[in-house]
Amino acid sequence: MYLGCATHGDNSPKDRTLEAPEIRAGGPDDALATLNLLDRATAWLTARGRSEQWGSKPWSSRPASVRRIRRYTTNMTVRVAELNDSFAGVCVLSETPQPYVAPMEERELYIMLLVTDRKLVGRGIGQALVSDAHAQAARRGIGLLRTDCYDGDGALVKHYQKLGFHPAQSLDVHTPGTDKPWPCKILEKRV
Repeated sequence: MYLGCATHGDNSPKDRTLEAPEIRAGGPDDALATLNLLDRATAWLTARGRSEQWGSKPWSSRPASVRRIRRYTTNMTVRVAELNDSFAGVCVLSETPQPYVAPMEERELYIMLLVTDRKLVGRGIGQALVSDAHAQAARRGIGLLRTDCYDGDGALVKHYQKLGFHPAQSLDVHTPGTDKPWPCKILEKRV
């Protein structure tokens, strides 16, 4: 199962008076907290009948997923959102896209993973992490921010569109050990 890049928020009203998340640099020490967020997001999706995105098994119980998160937090740019000193979300960035996505001819910054704490939906954590990724791209002199996500029901694509991304390409990702391809949408945003 390939990483779908983000979980989908619900339509909870946003309270603009709430504290904004703090964004900090992350790294290998954040692997366990990232896995915990992914486990909770998987349970949240499964409880809503949406296990097609990441399956129903916790990420922490899948050795390949654990290795992936350790590789991400060790070898890529990790940005962590904290709210009231609690781990609220994580965004992993790379100048190389996912292996199943063709690279662009120009330099790009690719969101490899974006996940937020489902208990904090509506607090602007995903938006803060995407804004930070946009700023990271600008600091590097990169004019294109891309990501991909699960496109089974289109809900997550709509969520990314609200974050300023535009759909660029659809593809079916064939995952070893599964019969059904994973529907994927590549999205982009100019910096």
